Amino acid sequence: MFYAGLDLSRKRLDVCVVDRDGAVVAETAVAPDADGLVGLAARLVPLGGVHAAIESMTGARFVHDRLEELGWEVEIADAQKVKGLAPLACKTDRIDAWVLAELGRRELVPAIWLPDPRVRAERERARWRLHLVRHRVALKNRVHSTLMAFGKPCPVSDLFGERGRELLERLEVPDPWRSDVLAAVALIDELEREITEVERELQRLGADHPYVSLLTTVPGIAWVLGYTIAAEIGSIERFPSPKKLCGYTGLCPRVYQSGELDRRGSLAKGPGALRRRRKKRCRHNRCARSRWCTFVGATHFGSAAQSANPHVERARASGGNARATKARGVGSASRRGRPSPLFALASTLRRPPTVPPCPYVPRVCPGHGRVHRAPCPPPP
Repeated sequence: MFYAGLDLSRKRLDVCVVDRDGAVVAETAVAPDADGLVGLAARLVPLGGVHAAIESMTGARFVHDRLEELGWEVEIADAQKVKGLAPLACKTDRIDAWVLAELGRRELVPAIWLPDPRVRAERERARWRLHLVRHRVALKNRVHSTLMAFGKPCPVSDLFGERGRELLERLEVPDPWRSDVLAAVALIDELEREITEVERELQRLGADHPYVSLLTTVPGIAWVLGYTIAAEIGSIERFPSPKKLCGYTGLCPRVYQSGELDRRGSLAKGPGALRRRRKKRCRHNRCARSRWCTFVGATHFGSAAQSANPHVERARASGGNARATKARGVGSASRRGRPSPLFALASTLRRPPTVPPCPYVPRVCPGHGRVHRAPCPPPP
C-alpha cells in the first residue's frame, strides 16, 4: 500500500507519494481537472493500491469523487485539525502534500464526513434560497439608506408593501438615486418570485423527508427552516451524541472555566457558523438541557434511556402536554447558556419512536402542489 498526499490550489494539484516505511516514491504536480486526474492515476498504476488524503476546501470533493472512480481510496481531512496535528515552521505546497501523506501512512488523517449526492443536492437548494434572501435584504437596506440620506420619513410599517410602493413611486430625490431605488424595487420583485419558487420546491420535497416532520415539532421551526436544518444535518447517525450535534450546529454557548473563573458568553464560533445563521429565528427557543429537552425526547418519542429522569416522569404523568408541563415549572430554567432544541432532536432522530406517532402527516395536494396536513390512513 502506498500513501499519497494531495495539496490542491486553483491551478495545480501537488502530489507526494510515500511507501510503508515513509520513503518518498514520487513527487509531481498535475492540473486539478478531469484530464489531469486521469493522467495522475494512469502514471501511478504500477504502484498498485493508493490511499490518498486531501485537505477540505473548494474543489476537494471533485478530486475525491474522480479519484474514487479511478480506484483510489481518498479521505478528505479537516484542515484545522491537520494544522494542529502537524504545525509547520516552513509551509509550502510540496511540504503540505508530504504532511498529508505522512498522516495517511500513520493512520492519523482527521477525516470528515462526506454527504452523498442526494444530501448535497438538498444543501444546494437550501443554500441557494438563503443566497437569494441575502440579496433581497441587501437591496431593501439600500432603499432604506437612500431615504435616510435625503431625510425622507417612512410612515408605513412595510416600505415594500402596497402603501410603501406608492410612497416610493412619489419619492422626490435627484438622479441617480431615484433610478437606483426603482431598479432596486424591480430586482426585489424578481427575487421574491425566485424565492417563492424555491420555497414551493422545498415544501414539496420536505413532505417526504424523514427528518422534517420531526423538526417542525420544535417551536419556531416551519417547513422551510426544517428542510434547511435537515439538509445540513445530513445523516443523524454520524453524531454519537446530542452534544456533538449541538457543537456541529454552533448553538453551544461559549464557556471559559479556569479555577474560580467562570465566563459564559454568546454562541461559540466553529464549523457550524453557516448553519447557525440559518437558525437565528429559532434561537429564542433554546431550552434547559436536563429539563425541557429531556421532556421533548421522552413525551414525543419515548426515549427509554431518559425514563429515570424525574422531570420526564412528571411530564408523562401530565399526559404529554408540553405547554402545561412547562407552565408547571418543568421547562423553566435560567436563560443563560441554554442549548438548542436540536439537543433533544439528536436523540429522537436516532431512535425509532416507541409511542404512537402524531396522527397527522404532511401531504402534497395534487391540485396546486401545496403541502397540507391530512390524517394518516387507518392501520390495516
